[in-house]
Amino acid sequence: MKFSRFYRSAAIASVAALALAACSSDDSADENAGGDSGEQASAEVSGNLIGGGASSQEAAMTAWTSGITEAHPDLTVQYDPVGSGSGREGFIAGQYTFAGSDSAMDAEEQEQACGSGNVFHVPSYISPVAVAFNLEGVDTLNMNPETIAKVFAGEITSWDDAEIAEQNEGVELPATDITVVHRSDDSGTTENFTDYLNGAAGDVWTWEAADAWPEELTGESAQQTSGVVSLTTDTEGAITYADASQIGDLSTIAVGVGDDYVEYSAEAAASAVETAEEDPEAEGARILDRSTEEEGVYPIVMISYHIFCDTYDNEEMVNQVKAFGNYVISEDGQAAAEESAGSAPISETIRSEATERIDAITVAG
Repeated sequence: MKFSRFYRSAAIASVAALALAACSSDDSADENAGGDSGEQASAEVSGNLIGGGASSQEAAMTAWTSGITEAHPDLTVQYDPVGSGSGREGFIAGQYTFAGSDSAMDAEEQEQACGSGNVFHVPSYISPVAVAFNLEGVDTLNMNPETIAKVFAGEITSWDDAEIAEQNEGVELPATDITVVHRSDDSGTTENFTDYLNGAAGDVWTWEAADAWPEELTGESAQQTSGVVSLTTDTEGAITYADASQIGDLSTIAVGVGDDYVEYSAEAAASAVETAEEDPEAEGARILDRSTEEEGVYPIVMISYHIFCDTYDNEEMVNQVKAFGNYVISEDGQAAAEESAGSAPISETIRSEATERIDAITVAG
């Protein structure tokens, strides 16, 4: 089995419950669904926390930044959806206190970040990556991994190609040229998608997983998730890959898994994460099986992380990060993201591990 590395608003009553937990020093840590420690729950949290990174998280981040303000009125969170690569760069440079990223930091990035401290990853947002297309009169199509890889590699160039037709009996396919649309900026979504292509159809897709689209492949490109979705929507015959929460009215591919074809869904994405192992080279990150044949599993999954340091310069920053980090992974925070973006909530195991890491953040020195 082939493995490779990775992985609005809340109801008023839920937010009120979180705010009460944050303000009461009598509440215990296990009474707080957010995983805050009793000490953190009673701490005064204020100021402006700035992060940046994955554009895939934009819809969920709207819910989280609203929710955290309800829980901690004196804390504001600003998030710049510049893409995963730029987010990690800004985090390393000290521009952002935390990064959002659809892929984990590599060893070189980890060495550059956090000064004398260490980096850790918190799985915060689990979402399927949809293979989305624009073809008049066609709402969905079946494609196995090899066919998807051939389309994006430029080996299949027309929608009525025999290989597509064989998997879609009864569907009238036009002789329309296929236009591949990919990200022009470094993107964790690209890394996850190319990781899937290499893991599930390595005989066809021979490029390694990477933030950047292979230079030698032709196609159209745009920046950020909104850019590729917009370009695909405006181009008849276009196909792209994007966070499923942001594809709008585009049609989608049901992906071949074993003998079946699986439509994307939060549940099918969560099933893929259940068996994921922790990455020994990136604390908190997960390893996904892209070539799974398990029934009902959607393998093109993106685990989007929040990346933190284990130490910060002062207590104000520590309190800010703890409050926001714990809110995001709380049941309330995950429910807010699910309502806003259709993401899959993290498991109790992931929440417990993440809470332990977040609560251990301290002041440097």
